[in-house]
Amino acid sequence: MKKICLVLLICFSSFTLFAQHLYVTTKGNVTFFSDAPLEDIQADNSKTAAILDADKNEIAVQMRIIDFEFPNKLMQEHFNENYLESEKYPTGVFKGKIKEQNNLTVAGTYQVHVGGTLTIHGVTQKVEVPGTIVSDGKQLKLDFKFPVKLEDYKIDIPTIVFTKISEIVEVSGSMVLVEK
Repeated sequence: MKKICLVLLICFSSFTLFAQHLYVTTKGNVTFFSDAPLEDIQADNSKTAAILDADKNEIAVQMRIIDFEFPNKLMQEHFNENYLESEKYPTGVFKGKIKEQNNLTVAGTYQVHVGGTLTIHGVTQKVEVPGTIVSDGKQLKLDFKFPVKLEDYKIDIPTIVFTKISEIVEVSGSMVLVEK
């Protein structure tokens, strides 16, 4: 997890050197949910790192794919070995910019839309993520939810399990970022 934070800080060093309002976490939670005819599948990753520059409205989120936990160990093994190929593609990364001009250092609840790129399974796609940010002035609570179409990221679903895995999964997250 320390490596992920270091990578995020290096990637955004241009704004970490000058930012006055930088918020971070290494314990964000990201969940994905697949609603398919024969089986619902959900997995959680509670080791997600994020950094938000409130002055520039920029955010980056990074997680290790292998940190997703499933209720069934066999599902987790198939997810990592067959679908996301987590040894070959170990991380998922989102980089984006909040479109609304809010002063997140002022306490309040803000509805936001973040435009950016999502990279998973070695494929980068443009996405727009709607969400809510609740600020108390010193920390930010982020909540978001958006769909991910698996074929857009070259994640193949074998015909034999097609009725068990949805073509579109719902990705949601909740995390508290603390000012640094």
